[in-house]
Amino acid sequence: MEKKKFKLTSVLLSVICVVFVAEAAAPVAAIGNSQFFWWIFMIIAFLVPYGLISSELGTTYQGDGGLYDWVHQAYPNSKWGARASWWYWLNFPLWMASLAVMCPDLITIATGVELGIIPSVLIQLAFVWLVTFIAFFPVCDNIIVLNVCAVIKVVLALLVGVMGVYFIIKNGFVNDMSPATFLPSFDLNSLSYISVIIFNMLGFEVVCTFSDDMTNPKKQIPQAIVIGGLIIAAIYLFGGFGIGAAIPVSEISADSGLIDAIVLMSGKEGGIFIGAVALLFLVTLFGNMISWSLGVNSTAAYAADRGDMPKVFTRRWAKNDMPTGSALMNGIVATVIVLLGAVMSIVAPDSELFWSFFALNLVLFLMSYLPIFPAFLKLRREDAGRERPFKVPGGPALIKVMAIVPMVLIVVSIIFTAVPLAFDSETLAATLPITIGAIICIIIGELFIAAREKKKHSAQ
Repeated sequence: MEKKKFKLTSVLLSVICVVFVAEAAAPVAAIGNSQFFWWIFMIIAFLVPYGLISSELGTTYQGDGGLYDWVHQAYPNSKWGARASWWYWLNFPLWMASLAVMCPDLITIATGVELGIIPSVLIQLAFVWLVTFIAFFPVCDNIIVLNVCAVIKVVLALLVGVMGVYFIIKNGFVNDMSPATFLPSFDLNSLSYISVIIFNMLGFEVVCTFSDDMTNPKKQIPQAIVIGGLIIAAIYLFGGFGIGAAIPVSEISADSGLIDAIVLMSGKEGGIFIGAVALLFLVTLFGNMISWSLGVNSTAAYAADRGDMPKVFTRRWAKNDMPTGSALMNGIVATVIVLLGAVMSIVAPDSELFWSFFALNLVLFLMSYLPIFPAFLKLRREDAGRERPFKVPGGPALIKVMAIVPMVLIVVSIIFTAVPLAFDSETLAATLPITIGAIICIIIGELFIAAREKKKHSAQ
């Protein structure tokens, strides 16, 4: 039986489902009107070059390996492929746990029923394991889910934007809209959220791992990345405008800002409309995790097959060859984090679990992308004879700028997210857990990589 394929429209919707992260719009809106400067700047300085580079690498080196394959192709005898795959995989269960934390609150908003700690934890675990088991099936079997989630994300973002315009016409702006407020803000709070903007633009390489399920990946990948990137940028700007129109900057919540904006603009804290919005938002969280799990699992299994990830990641389901080992490890690690979060919520009820888990996943995620850009330059130079169905336009100088600038932005973002740049108690309380968590994750990864390298050398 011929394997099902999906066409350009489905590929485009997959890009939107993977890259557009509805829950990450609120943290960016929290920096105020300067978010618009940073959005536009990052679209030009990061999204465009990253999208073009992903299109070239994804069409030139097709397969399930994603960013690991690109880095491994450029540096076959180094540890960078292993590092990239390790950071890339580990960020996922952390992200899944951060979204799981949001589920009980969304159910409470939808139903009006307050949930205790035990029901909340059970709901979080149900979220984790539902995503885990859905990842046992190929992307083409889940394409309807991805398409629906992509449409819902767009609808929610447009709803917030449209309601923001109506709110302004009716009530005026709640925040200061003087020209000076649109200038870039360089305070530590604002700069720490710039990493979220970059996070909101990542994921094109996930779609590249779907190439086997496309009818014509060499054309569909660059088309979907370019068109999808423009649509996503416009949606983020419009949705961020809607959130900023209704909520005073100081009151925007990092995890529930989108729902908060709709509640304030509609004047209703419950009812069918708010409940439906909360449930639709919950569906988008599933869409995020399902789309990302398919790409992350494929990358981890591909790396494991080459000895750069633990052997458990090589396990596949005989029925469809899906990487069940990676999926199960996602579920196990996310479960541990959810249970740890439950303990933290008891010990420190005021802790922001969503941001703590999300920020740690953010740091590891950004780190995994750093080797892509030098790998691109090296492959361009040393593998110049390979056919490139899509090629990033420009001369050598422009190509270097397009690779170096995104790298610098990633490094700066990691620093402002994970390094305490002030020593007051509030900053240390918010940043040190992220710093310590990132260091522990890096050390564990390095120990594993060193053990694998030693095993490889003894086998030779």
